Amino acid sequence: MQYIFSPDMKFRTWRKLWIALAETEKELGLNITQEQIDELKANADNINYEVAKEREKQVRHDVMSHVYAYGVQCPKAKGIIHLGATSCYVGDNTDIIVMTEALKLVRKKLVNVIAELAKFAEEHKALPTLAFTHFQPAQPTTVGKRATLWMQEFLLDLEDLDFVLSTMKLLGSKGTTGTQASFLELFDGDQETIDKIDPMIAQKMGFKECYPVSGQTYSRKVDTRVLNVLAGIAASAHKFSNDIRLLQHLKEVEEPFEKSQIGSSAMAYKRNPMRSERIASLSRFVMVDALNPAITSATQWFERTLDDSANKRLSVPEGFLAIDGILDLCLNVVDGLVVYPKVIEKRLRSELPFMATENIMMDAVKAGGDRQELHERIRELSMEAGRNVKVEGKDNNLLELIAADPAFNMTLEDLQKTMDPAKYTGRAAVQVDNFLKKVVHPVLEANKELLGMTAEINV
Repeated sequence: MQYIFSPDMKFRTWRKLWIALAETEKELGLNITQEQIDELKANADNINYEVAKEREKQVRHDVMSHVYAYGVQCPKAKGIIHLGATSCYVGDNTDIIVMTEALKLVRKKLVNVIAELAKFAEEHKALPTLAFTHFQPAQPTTVGKRATLWMQEFLLDLEDLDFVLSTMKLLGSKGTTGTQASFLELFDGDQETIDKIDPMIAQKMGFKECYPVSGQTYSRKVDTRVLNVLAGIAASAHKFSNDIRLLQHLKEVEEPFEKSQIGSSAMAYKRNPMRSERIASLSRFVMVDALNPAITSATQWFERTLDDSANKRLSVPEGFLAIDGILDLCLNVVDGLVVYPKVIEKRLRSELPFMATENIMMDAVKAGGDRQELHERIRELSMEAGRNVKVEGKDNNLLELIAADPAFNMTLEDLQKTMDPAKYTGRAAVQVDNFLKKVVHPVLEANKELLGMTAEINV
């Protein structure tokens, strides 16, 4: 990701674009020789950075400095470099190319995070765990089912990413205000020939097409759409990391923790969820960063203004670099998640008597009890058991209280048979199977050539 946004990537792409333009102009009939094209190609990757740097000190224009530096290396082609183009021809087309390549890398890492979550969900699809609504104990779910919730959000992000990626187009070569006036002059007003320029450049640069209209720049709305995709991934990663941090507090699930890792400089026993905290931290940065291109897009003046440039040179690369780190962290965390079934079971069983009360009441009715009376007795006994837990600090004794109440006509042994956690997870395990089979596996199969990534994190 760092290389995609590096100066070397940028200036190599500039030269590829100059070659594509020259080739297109030659093919459409301008007086450009194959010898000139060959000279440009021979020096495409041999960038004389020092020459460009010294020239920029004099002329204070980055594009013209690199046109000059390229011309120094290509004396025969010097006169036709950048012919008919404006600075945005190389600048904006390169930005689109760079963002497209960066989206492809993000896509690869996102697919691998989904793949690791799929393995985790499959492994723990039937492991009952206490579910929470409002972070209060609720009807049980399974560890694997909870992982499908994280996965589904990342899959929504993948859908958004694929859509935006499929719509990425080049600016093409449209001149200073987007009217292609310079090409009218070059091609003596031949409209049909001029219509061929953008499609030919797009094809040479690996794109299907160019945006049909523009000012001097491509619409900055494109940057907004791209960074909104990143912000969506960041939101999903943040939710995932928050859940892991809460589960680690409960000692039910932990992120990886190396044998000699130190959790705290003062408290030697601590195991802080530092990776997940870093995911949350970087995710907030990306979500806020998406405002930059939105505001920039909204404040562009007519055919172009330059208050976009400094902003996008920060907000776009930093958004991608941050999301790249976020996905590395997610991949590392999911790959090494540690589950503690005994702790999960202990917490679940401490709350299960409350959740089993409806089943207990139904069994008591079958044995001849009155449903309305039993409902009131269970409510009263539940309040008493709740006081024992919260005020007295004792274990949940609701089953013992019910067994001692003659209204229920049930022994403690009878009641304990209702305490199988698997009875209360509904269709969770089946839902995991169906989700993996029908939704996740087809996506992974379609992207199998991207799978197999790992990520090592320096904590």
